[in-house]
Amino acid sequence: MHPGLEGLAAKAAKALSRKSEYVITQPAELRVLREMSDAEVSEFAKSHGWRVICRLGGRQIEFYNNASERPL
Repeated sequence: MHPGLEGLAAKAAKALSRKSEYVITQPAELRVLREMSDAEVSEFAKSHGWRVICRLGGRQIEFYNNASERPL
């Protein structure tokens, strides 16, 4: 697992338990995800039951709850 990813996952999970989306715009959080390939970020989201959308040329990443991708 990439360094810092566990903390980001916990923060996203907490936010997504209260609302339907979690938007990442902070440079420190984006840095963790930019160190990963697109496939790794997608797999990370899928493993948590989320879907991911990159916007603004990668300056904003959004995670959403995805009922069809619930973890086993």
